[in-house]
Amino acid sequence: MIIEQLPVFFRSVYRKVTWRKDSRLKNIYLTFDDGPIPEVTPWVLDVLDTYGVKATFFCVAENVWRYPEIYQEILRRGHRTGNHTYNHLRGFFTSTKKYLANVEKAAGFIQSDLFRPPHGELRSPQYFRLRKNYQIIQWDVITRDYNPDLSGEQVLGIVKKYARNGSIVVFHDSIKSERNMKYAMPRAIEFLLGQGFSFEKL
Repeated sequence: MIIEQLPVFFRSVYRKVTWRKDSRLKNIYLTFDDGPIPEVTPWVLDVLDTYGVKATFFCVAENVWRYPEIYQEILRRGHRTGNHTYNHLRGFFTSTKKYLANVEKAAGFIQSDLFRPPHGELRSPQYFRLRKNYQIIQWDVITRDYNPDLSGEQVLGIVKKYARNGSIVVFHDSIKSERNMKYAMPRAIEFLLGQGFSFEKL
């Protein structure tokens, strides 16, 4: 399906956005959106430690405000973080002024030059303003672990089918994604390590 790996013509609309890293290198960039939350994020951190993998967490700042100790634990364990707005605003349905103010509010809790828009949504004025201060990160593979109509096996299958050199892969450390992510994420790491990939932070 088109959503798992967006085609080149779509990616070319926003040329300053990072969709995929260097395709010459056998690296995977594992990312997690929407946390941190106590029900899921500590489990993710423990799994990453088990495999010696570093990742990038695009955090909702309202969650950082609620659970600052978990956010600090992400950093303490050597991972990178990025801004995912203060309360998961959708760019297509939010004025540019309100959207930028929300991102700025989030920056008070998340000190990072990385930004990922929730749902991948950015209108042109938002994009042109944000790219002045942030590396805007989208994805090469979205696992759709949040989809209740998919099984963990299907989510794992998405990674196996689409991951390639330089892929930025999206999982979610959220309640909605918990079942599928907990099944697929460790198995995806094992599969990719078996294929000779290395994991890097953005």
